[in-house]
Amino acid sequence: MDLERVGFAGLGSMGEPMARNLVRAGIPVLRWNRTPGKGDQVADVADLFARCDVVILMLKDADAVDAVLGRGGPEFAGRVAGRTIVHMGTTAPGHSRALEADLVAAGAKYVEAPVSGSRVPAEAGELVAMLAGDPAVVEEVRELFGPMCRETVYCGPVPNGLLMKLAVNVHLTAVVTSLAETVHFARAHGLDLGLLADVLGAGQLASPILRVKAPKLVEEDFAPQASIANVLANVELIAAAAGEAGLELPLISASRALYAETARLGLGEEDMVAVIRALDSRPHPED
Repeated sequence: MDLERVGFAGLGSMGEPMARNLVRAGIPVLRWNRTPGKGDQVADVADLFARCDVVILMLKDADAVDAVLGRGGPEFAGRVAGRTIVHMGTTAPGHSRALEADLVAAGAKYVEAPVSGSRVPAEAGELVAMLAGDPAVVEEVRELFGPMCRETVYCGPVPNGLLMKLAVNVHLTAVVTSLAETVHFARAHGLDLGLLADVLGAGQLASPILRVKAPKLVEEDFAPQASIANVLANVELIAAAAGEAGLELPLISASRALYAETARLGLGEEDMVAVIRALDSRPHPED
């Protein structure tokens, strides 16, 4: 693989540090962002595809992915033919399955590679990538994940990477929401929140996510690592995939309602731990 011809589309909260880690590893990367002025290096997306054999997409949603690829338009085939598209964002599994079919029909290769982690592990190059697709194609680009990820796990055919990501997020959502509720409870009873964080971190509940999110809750630091809006979008994808499988996920249903409530308070761009502010805003039973 010619590592001098790697494109990266999407320089958001996670994409920007991911692209930077590739550059730091000595991989010349052409960067482009849908919103100009965020470190983009090419004039437009057509130029990015024209100059790169491999294009990594770290985009907001399925609509953004389709727009960048020109999917459904006359430019799609010419833009993607002969290229390998690496989709690292999170979209519905069904979207990814259909996207793979369209790309292969247009003469392109496709790797599904969603990641587990937020901005902090993205900055540290400690994401976990869940890879799916043709094993030979995955191997062709696997070395690109080293600078961005602590681990890469091959999950099988598309869309198993995205299904694995959604499964991971079932657990992640419940854990962080529970932590916010824990702090909400402890604060109402006048407990020292710093001591609470110490006790949680000293026992079997200690984890990297606790080390990151507990201080944010204690300090009421809602600067986004993974925003309420982003988490809500992921929870909607989980709920849809659960429905397709005929499953009920009570914790996800409750979390879905809580994150939606938080977003309605105008907190969509704050960190996911801001769900505590929705809890705080609710009237007390005795009120």
